Amino acid sequence: MKKLFLFLTITVSTAFSAQTLIQAYQKRANQITQTNIDTYLAEFASYGIKSTGSTNNNNAFNWLKNKYLAFGYSESQISENAFSYNGNTTKNLILTKTGTTYPNTYVIVCAHYDTIGGPGVNDNGSGTAVLLEMARILKDVPTEYSIKFINFTGEEQGLRGSQNYVSTVVNATNPKMNIKLVFNIDQVGGVAGKVNNKINCERDTNNSPSTNNEASAAVTQELMNCVSLYSTLQPNLSYAYASDYMPFQANNEVITGFYEYTESTKPHTSGDTLANMDPTFVFNVAKAALGAVQHFSVADLTFLSAADCPPEKMLSSLKIFPNPTSTTLFIDLLNLNLRDFSFTISDFNGKTLLKKQNEKVIDVSQLPNGVYLGTLQVEDQYKTQKIVVQK
Repeated sequence: MKKLFLFLTITVSTAFSAQTLIQAYQKRANQITQTNIDTYLAEFASYGIKSTGSTNNNNAFNWLKNKYLAFGYSESQISENAFSYNGNTTKNLILTKTGTTYPNTYVIVCAHYDTIGGPGVNDNGSGTAVLLEMARILKDVPTEYSIKFINFTGEEQGLRGSQNYVSTVVNATNPKMNIKLVFNIDQVGGVAGKVNNKINCERDTNNSPSTNNEASAAVTQELMNCVSLYSTLQPNLSYAYASDYMPFQANNEVITGFYEYTESTKPHTSGDTLANMDPTFVFNVAKAALGAVQHFSVADLTFLSAADCPPEKMLSSLKIFPNPTSTTLFIDLLNLNLRDFSFTISDFNGKTLLKKQNEKVIDVSQLPNGVYLGTLQVEDQYKTQKIVVQK
């Protein structure tokens, strides 16, 4: 959403002593790929104007859900928070990753996926892409605190989705949901052709209430530290308003957020396209965000490398789902992209019907109903299981 306010911002020195770089966090941040960011943005753009409650909006919701499933998350980790807008039902999408030490205390990371006036690739396909890439990488990473990745809708109509979530979920939970902090990511696409090397880090400066301001300032300082530690961007201190953290702020939760420093004039227009933004900036924002989310959720300090995961361990972790399926299979291998692998589908006579290399999303829509053999190969190790195609 946002933003016709005068910015009174402060550029903060990158010399911080309170936090130090954690190698495991950096290595995970380095797993973010520009190719993935570009793919998410292009796919987001393909759904057109995603106005709240529209068919395009619902299609984008389903796209997001299928992305999380493709990363290896289960249906039980995904929930929906529905509400009505202009007589149509629209839904927030919530992905919950349970913490190991504080499972009932949540770090909420959110971005809205609805758009007005155009495809909204910056506002807010950029934040959506960052959430997706973080969720992909953190899928099998233990964190002490639980994480909720929330894709809100209705933001452009006055924060309706986030307000509904606070009212019907956060405050309706008994006891009330315990939120460590809310980290909102909105419009972080930058401007094509400009130098996009700074990111606004937003803290609570509101007076209604003001009791959470001090805690917000503290976590925003930590966010700024993470920007400097885990990305090439420079943090810039700013203030929070007019996005999905505000209903949480009014609920006396601790908030912080990201927003682009070099501000585009294209949001809410047909010009909010991939061509008018800077995907490299989104990539750098994602690295900063992932460093911060690991810090806030206290992610595991060990990093799973190829040496830690021999082929037999990868195969023992294999999940192929859904099974039976009608159109698509998803392959989960500890969420690692560390080795070459192949996946083959054959009939019971040994005839190869389909073979894919290094693909975790397999289209089986052309196969007739029946039972097949799916074989995954990693180096010289094989694992075969039955695959049922049922339409």
